[in-house]
Amino acid sequence: MPAPLVIGNGSGFYGDRFSAMREMLEGGPLHVLTGDYLAELTMLILGRDRLKDPSTGYAKTFLRQMETCLGLALDRGVKIVVNAGGLNPVGLRAALQALADKLGLHPKLAHVDGDDLIFRAGELGLGTPLTANAYLGGWGIATCLQAGADVVVTGRVTDASLVVGPAAAHFGWARDDWDKLAAAVVAGHVIECGPQATGGNFSFFRELDTTKPLGFPWAEIHEDGTVVIGKHPGTGGAVTIETVASQILYEVQTTRYAGPDVTSRLDSIELTSAGADRVRITGVRGEPPPPTTKVCLNHLGGHRNDVELVLVGLDVEEKARWARAQIEAALPRRPAELVFTLAKTERPDADVEEEASAILRVSAKDPDPKVVGRAFSAVAVELALSSYPGFNLTAPPGDATPYGVYTPAYVDATKVSHRATLPDGKVVAIDPSPRTQPLPNEPEPDSESEPDRNPGPTRKAPLGTIMGARSGDKGGLANLGVWARNEAGWAWLARFLTVDRLRALLPETAAFPVTRHLLPKIRGMNFLIDGLLGQGVSSSTRFDPQAKALGEWLRARHVEIPVALLP
Repeated sequence: MPAPLVIGNGSGFYGDRFSAMREMLEGGPLHVLTGDYLAELTMLILGRDRLKDPSTGYAKTFLRQMETCLGLALDRGVKIVVNAGGLNPVGLRAALQALADKLGLHPKLAHVDGDDLIFRAGELGLGTPLTANAYLGGWGIATCLQAGADVVVTGRVTDASLVVGPAAAHFGWARDDWDKLAAAVVAGHVIECGPQATGGNFSFFRELDTTKPLGFPWAEIHEDGTVVIGKHPGTGGAVTIETVASQILYEVQTTRYAGPDVTSRLDSIELTSAGADRVRITGVRGEPPPPTTKVCLNHLGGHRNDVELVLVGLDVEEKARWARAQIEAALPRRPAELVFTLAKTERPDADVEEEASAILRVSAKDPDPKVVGRAFSAVAVELALSSYPGFNLTAPPGDATPYGVYTPAYVDATKVSHRATLPDGKVVAIDPSPRTQPLPNEPEPDSESEPDRNPGPTRKAPLGTIMGARSGDKGGLANLGVWARNEAGWAWLARFLTVDRLRALLPETAAFPVTRHLLPKIRGMNFLIDGLLGQGVSSSTRFDPQAKALGEWLRARHVEIPVALLP
């Protein structure tokens, strides 16, 4: 059998730890080093960059990392595969070639594109977006690597494709090796967010080694689809069944994780310990991908402005009501959207002024920047001597800023031109999957059980005492994954934490459609709250616009828990 392939990750987002690439190259053996630089919000940022300068549109951080790491990667024989090309992989490849020439290096460079549908948006019924990018799969990457590329830069491929491509190339997998491809997708999903697999954003972080920077993860992939997740020795954090399970639950939806190459069954995943800082993933099952390809659309939604008023001491709610009435009365023109949010963070008889304070946040959005510009923020400033006692702001008045709106769309996969440009300049067209299978139209039943009517003695305690959580966003949809720490806890949690119970514990979710999906093999479940985040992070007026802390809020809620489950 071919030797296992070790694929590391050195970037989980555009802005991640700059030194991680070098740390991964120097910290232990790797065959491939990936980097994920893209997210829906990143595509918006790059789209605005491209409006100012058409030669940009890629992640410039990657080029700076390559100044000191390209020679190191070549010396060590480590292939580099990144999606840092963003909206302009051709431009990034050219810039990388110029850098290599300057450094006196001779890497074989390749790129993958065809994801950018902006000039075909009308033809495909996508409207007039700022950006329109299809999520490509891993076969273009595989083709580049099989042609000898040392570095492959791509546009918008799925995050997991950065792992699928190298694995398929190394093992010579077929397009219909569904289970093996699905295993590679799961491996890619686990390591795509970097140290989130080694203890970052982990509910039980106090149990980890946090005296050193968290290590970035790697995936050791075997020809049969077995995967081992680990990290380099001597780095901070840990790789455990729970750190891996929490990442599996991150920003997924149903029990089927659909991609352009394969649909992975998340409910088939089995996790076992393979030693210190090593977790084995087995049992992954795959199905043919859907016939449509997901497209990330970003539109310029308008302009926004925010003002925060500090309310200190007594009568906080009355102060907030007065300030709101004054602001609404003084606005020369009411914005299309005006949201007042009172965060009651004050406490009585506080020893520190900040602890006696609450915040009234005023968020305004409108198509016209003048409506929410300095004229809007000036309204709050003008109240300084004529409003509630102790009036002050957290920041000086600012001007309006543009915001974007992310929406997903779907196009026939056969209408997307997936291309691999090899080191010798040859362009190879990558065909879509030879077989597809539509996803079920309706959410799968989650088998909600009747609550245990005789749980034994109970005590009120935070849910987080026995449960971990990981939450995030997909546009306006919030994803909240939770897992139990042991089988007894899972048996109780699966009955207790129903959709209705979630709505009661998190009242902000009550007005939105909520679905629950069970993953019993990893003692987990995933809640989808559709619309909680409005039109996505750039336009959301919610305190936590990406729902990153939604799970920790749930863990902090106090409920009656069977005493037998409590530590």
